Amino acid sequence: MSTASLTDNRTPRSGFNPTYLRLEMRRLLRNRRTVIFTLIMPAAFFLAFGGGAAYRTQSAGVGNVTAYVMVSMAAYGAMLACTSGGASVSVERAVGWSRQLRLTPLRPLAYVAMKMTTAMVLGLVSVVVVFAVGYAKHAQMPLHAWVECGLIAWVGSLVFAAFGLFMGYLLPSENVMQVLGPGLALLAFAGGLFVPLSDGTLFATLSAFTPMNGLAKLCRAPLTGNGWEVTAVLNVVFWFAIFAGGAAWRFRRDTARV
Repeated sequence: MSTASLTDNRTPRSGFNPTYLRLEMRRLLRNRRTVIFTLIMPAAFFLAFGGGAAYRTQSAGVGNVTAYVMVSMAAYGAMLACTSGGASVSVERAVGWSRQLRLTPLRPLAYVAMKMTTAMVLGLVSVVVVFAVGYAKHAQMPLHAWVECGLIAWVGSLVFAAFGLFMGYLLPSENVMQVLGPGLALLAFAGGLFVPLSDGTLFATLSAFTPMNGLAKLCRAPLTGNGWEVTAVLNVVFWFAIFAGGAAWRFRRDTARV
């Protein structure tokens, strides 16, 4: 894509270009390896950890254990998808695209917003796929819980769209996914996404400060009936601000190079 397509008279003063956003979405969805990795792995994890017949009859809040695992894996899938989508910026840096953007009206915050938007598209698809597999495996919870859990898992994954974008600017293109893959698994464990944490323990206390902990609690709240914890909301807001701010800062530094 040439810089001319970003500098036409349709680009608003804010620098948010609809043409660039559309092209970004198409490019992301054409990446077969990313799509397969972010859609198949979370569903496979759900089948491995929550697809057992015994879980269908075990209660968890207002649903069953199958639904509990399904929600957790949907959040994990959204996290993977959004991080991968955001981290794709590392490839653009390697080919010098960030420098070309300096010649366009595209502002740093608009660029960050568009990269996160494209990542969120894939995150939404990941949540839908896991929920579809969960429904087929008899996950049970009220309709409002299906809707609320899915929306929270998806919207909350904005944190990791910003995280992926930030890491994409910090790490070289040949190493970014090798680092982020194991790192995301560790974040999921530390945040209590894979294994519920017992309240009052040292690990649970430390977990509250990790990026995944707030999202894990919030997306399960409609199912468990525990309600939204203020600390969980603050956790999500805090880490989103850190990662989004870091991504905008790194973008400015990249585009300032000549």
